[in-house]
Amino acid sequence: MTAGTRTAPERLDPALLRLAGILVTGAIAPLLDSTIVNVAIGRLGRDLHAPVAEIQWVITAYLLALAMAIPLTGWAEGRFGARRVWLFALGLFLLGSVLCGVAWNVGSLIAFRVLQGAGGGLMTPVMQTLLMRAAGGRQIGRLMAAISMPALVGPILGPVVGGLVAGHAGWRWIFYVNVPVCLAAFVLAWRGLPRTPPRGASRPDLTGILLLSPALAALIYGLSQADTGFGRPRVIVALAAGAVLLAAFVVHALRTPSEPAIDLRLFRRRTFAASASLLFLSGLSLFGAMLLLPLYYQQVRGHGVVVAGLLLAPQGLGSLLVRTRLGALTDRLGPRPVVLTGLVLTVLGTLAYAEAGPHTSEWLLGASLAVRGAGLGGVTLAVMTAAYQGLGPDEIPHASSATRVIVQVGGSFGAAVLAVVLEHQTSGGAAPSTAYAHAFWWSLAFTALAFVPALLLGRSGPVHVSA
Repeated sequence: MTAGTRTAPERLDPALLRLAGILVTGAIAPLLDSTIVNVAIGRLGRDLHAPVAEIQWVITAYLLALAMAIPLTGWAEGRFGARRVWLFALGLFLLGSVLCGVAWNVGSLIAFRVLQGAGGGLMTPVMQTLLMRAAGGRQIGRLMAAISMPALVGPILGPVVGGLVAGHAGWRWIFYVNVPVCLAAFVLAWRGLPRTPPRGASRPDLTGILLLSPALAALIYGLSQADTGFGRPRVIVALAAGAVLLAAFVVHALRTPSEPAIDLRLFRRRTFAASASLLFLSGLSLFGAMLLLPLYYQQVRGHGVVVAGLLLAPQGLGSLLVRTRLGALTDRLGPRPVVLTGLVLTVLGTLAYAEAGPHTSEWLLGASLAVRGAGLGGVTLAVMTAAYQGLGPDEIPHASSATRVIVQVGGSFGAAVLAVVLEHQTSGGAAPSTAYAHAFWWSLAFTALAFVPALLLGRSGPVHVSA
């Protein structure tokens, strides 16, 4: 190589990009749906004449079903093949969306949200498994950048679409908007997904599933009910039951001679264990802030739902602008420097909100949100890349399920803790700006904790996944 020249980065295989596009189209639906429903939950309660305690089950039932479906993905992918499971999950989410749109009361709506949640719970692990295998251990960082699109589009479009639908259309359209996306995704997947033969998996780990699925449901239920504190009996009972069931699953998974629902031996790898810790902590910061930021703009700044959604767009845009570059850097340098840089940017981007008052410049907050989005995007992308480092093909489905579980529980825990902090501040008579500043300082503390496992990711260097 002559002086002054650089080797051009290897481009992603066009066939791999087509596969990513097909899968991303389907993954957009559940992520967009969750954001829209969260924004429009007030409209649902008014139109269905349901109190807050009852209408919240529209969100909670979805989360519980999603959590209970995740442990099934590893076995289902091995038994039926990833393509069939993906099509089934898409069809289930589509059916649930249509039924939600025709629901006749709040009870039927909650029941149909369970179908949606089950479909959504199967989709993300299967998408990650298909893409990791297709990549053959190469360019994982850039591939993660390509498939991160739904997670970035959801926070940008969701609040805006949710606000418009809630303000100008009937509540049924909150769910009907999923139909064209799901239909397009189903047709693309039917025509374009490779036919993956089953791996000849043995019987499902029924004991593990019967322990892990209720454990996740109990933990997420307890966290979702902890908005006013962790001391209420139903919160204590749910969290205790979830912890006991989870402990029982750990014992079972480590002792069973057959393939467990999720292979916990993955955590013996230092890189995977560090990645899991980072995913949990990033879930705390990301999902906790997703609770705080819309409420901050509405309750402290006095904006409506649609304007608040637009003001949140810089966070997603910040992630979108840097994701391709960060993917290439992760492939070239390894995850650790990208994660550490992302954590620094996340801290800097959140500081403005921790110090903000009711009259702080909107331009400063928007710029800070873009920096925060770039930082969180880098952390999430690089950590997901690191989680697959050195794994063999048979370990990938277990890693996909485990990472999804960890993000879900971490996000629920972060939202619960920050909701309790906010409630404690406001009930104590603090001004809204002070209460939110206090909650954002807690979010900063979660982010700071992530520096410890980030240093355990190992030495910098290219990422390799076993083919």
